[in-house]
Amino acid sequence: MADMPNTSARSSRISGFHKMSTAERLKIVADFCGLDEQSAALLGNTGNLDPHIADHMIENVVGTMTIPVGVATNMRIDGKDILVPMATEESSVVAAVCNAARQCYDEGGFTTSMSGALMIAQVQLVGVSDPESARIKILERKNDIKEICDACDPVLVKFGGGFRDLEVRVIESRGGPMVITHLIVDTRDAMGANAVNTMAEKLAPSIEGWTGGKVFLRILSNLADRRVARARAVWPAEAIGGEAVRDGIISAYHFAEADPYRAATHNKGIMNGVSAIVLATGNDTRAVEAGAHAYAARSGRYTSLTRWEKTAEGHLVGVLEMPMAVGLIGGATKVHPIARACLSILGVTAAEELARIIAAVGLAQNFSALRALATTGIQKGHMALHAQNVAIMAGALGAEVDAVARALVAAGTVRIDAAEAELAKIRNS
Repeated sequence: MADMPNTSARSSRISGFHKMSTAERLKIVADFCGLDEQSAALLGNTGNLDPHIADHMIENVVGTMTIPVGVATNMRIDGKDILVPMATEESSVVAAVCNAARQCYDEGGFTTSMSGALMIAQVQLVGVSDPESARIKILERKNDIKEICDACDPVLVKFGGGFRDLEVRVIESRGGPMVITHLIVDTRDAMGANAVNTMAEKLAPSIEGWTGGKVFLRILSNLADRRVARARAVWPAEAIGGEAVRDGIISAYHFAEADPYRAATHNKGIMNGVSAIVLATGNDTRAVEAGAHAYAARSGRYTSLTRWEKTAEGHLVGVLEMPMAVGLIGGATKVHPIARACLSILGVTAAEELARIIAAVGLAQNFSALRALATTGIQKGHMALHAQNVAIMAGALGAEVDAVARALVAAGTVRIDAAEAELAKIRNS
């Protein structure tokens, strides 16, 4: 066993760490943790992300981590053929989208729509003895609220966005009644978090003045249920293996719709595709994921984000609806060079267009997962692709990777010990 670095005399309280250069920070981390030269060199190689940009994207940067970017083919969305970049570390995700898209391509591919580009900011008011009266007082100030909010972002207003509507609710909580103001804002081609958060914070003192209460939280909601992306596609029964496969997929959906334990994995499969394109375009994966799962539970019980049915002709039709708060401006979308390159591959010019593409990818991903579950099982295709990762873990290089992977798949044993044994056989021969 390798000697572990002795950190007992070291302290993680490092004065001025955030003010240091990336190289200085990396040296301190390497010394503290006893990193070998290879690990330190790998961290120091920022690849296609300029070190200066990386150092200003997040705090205390010591390196970057590269994630593979694949391209999904066969995608026809709203009558237009496109290539879809996807950033993910998981085997079979990109292939699943390609296969699903190929099998519905001749039926026109995916049809998508969007409910709008409205985001919600919440302002939490407490400490009022007459919460219902306070709610009405806030609603009476709608014109004033619009003026305050729109003044926060004249550029957004210039491009057709800004304050759209007002909702005020009284909710009961452990700490007593709360008056929650919802600012409904059209954020256009921005994801909108910064815009709506600024509006909520600017409005807070006025709400306190009008009601005599105390404002605490002023922040957006990631349950973007006024920004819902929809996708629909038809798969002919004969293209997917017949009526038995179609009915198996529908039965699998019924399971997910009825049981939250199954729905969690069902929706995770959808997010395999969704998060991959969200990440590739520099958007906020955590915001989209939080919104998706909250939306799946909006009825009070967690359930499937998709619905699957049989058409009058006997074909399989799938539908996905989910919040999709993504943007083309601001944050990593504009700063990260690979995000910009991925947006160029997509050729999108509006955030709504991007959101609709992402929904189509999520539906495709779900189809492939359900089809696999309804036929050979999820592991056969996944492990065939994962075998290459296992071969690399075993130390295979170059042509050895494919040779070891093929042997693992043929034996039906995709494990590191089997890969090491197979690699030894190849090298000894």
